[in-house]
Amino acid sequence: MKFEPYPFEKLNTLLKNIIPNKDYTPSVLTIGEPQFQTPDFIQQALKDNTNLLQKYPKTTGEISLRESQRGFFKKRFGVELSDAQIIPTFGTREVLFNFPQFLLFDVKEPTIAFTNPFYQIYEGAAIATRSKTIHLNLDESNNFKPRIDEEKLALCDLVILNFPNNPTTATLSLNELGEWVYLALKHDFVLLNDECYSEIYTDEPIPSLLEAAVHVGNKNFKNLLVINSISKRSSCPGLRSGFIAGDENILKEYMKYRTYIGCASPLPLQSAASVAWNDEKHVCDSRKIYKNNFKIAKDILGIEIPKATFYIWLKVDDAIEFTKKLYENYNVKVLPGEYLAREDASGNNPAIGYIRIALVENKEKTIDALTRIKECLSE
Repeated sequence: MKFEPYPFEKLNTLLKNIIPNKDYTPSVLTIGEPQFQTPDFIQQALKDNTNLLQKYPKTTGEISLRESQRGFFKKRFGVELSDAQIIPTFGTREVLFNFPQFLLFDVKEPTIAFTNPFYQIYEGAAIATRSKTIHLNLDESNNFKPRIDEEKLALCDLVILNFPNNPTTATLSLNELGEWVYLALKHDFVLLNDECYSEIYTDEPIPSLLEAAVHVGNKNFKNLLVINSISKRSSCPGLRSGFIAGDENILKEYMKYRTYIGCASPLPLQSAASVAWNDEKHVCDSRKIYKNNFKIAKDILGIEIPKATFYIWLKVDDAIEFTKKLYENYNVKVLPGEYLAREDASGNNPAIGYIRIALVENKEKTIDALTRIKECLSE
């Protein structure tokens, strides 16, 4: 198997011979990792349960964790999941890589479609399954939403959406998600929505694909799955707590597969994750910080505040050259958009001319970094 280097590796290569301006404190706005302390009550739950290290964790996850995740889904999306319709996972990255291998193992010539730009693990899964890839381009002409080409979708075994979207910040409405529910049934492909940014919204809550499924009458979630993670909502990516939920007929067999992987979450981590999934106050507090960061970005850079995520998808003349100049002159790291996308079958890379900025710092650091970016843009 031959995998592409990760975007951050490409960025390191791009900048390796550049000496940044030492007059500025380094500012790294490249990775979607909240730069805030994990709330104390979550840390305390982890400390209080270190004695559980003497026990092997179940692949299925502890009852307390499953109940807290189902409770989160009920409170947040108004959807009641049965125990058979959800599996706790060790974050979501491992799911995005191994679930396609499970699903497509017996498919002779599989085809995966996913949004472009994308989280690179989608591409990794396509490579690992020897799948043909169809890119669903997200560009300005369609408000960064995937165009529907039913001829291509009819060829797909698995379609991966990512809304709220990283990196474009686009969202899909309940009705737009409902249209994709119909398509998954009509063309009999498995549809998975990566919803890891669902809780980082600025005003109105963002709907889930499973919420849309109930809305249009697919109450058993046939052909539908979602994943979600605690990493962004609770500032604790180190807990590696996520889940996959939806079609129980698919999940039943996937659960058997997972018993062979050996990726069960340690019990102290499950205990801490349980209390985090159960609590909403700390998530509301985080949303206020991110929303304020967007207000700062609007004042400094003149951007429109997006509906979700903590990213800015900023249009520039030449993303590669701008990234180098910004680092050399102002000691700020951002990520060129083209590192997060690929050329489609027509040779078009929809992310050329954009940079991704992660607004994951506090107010003071955000103002400082964005002011430097503005100065670089004005040169």
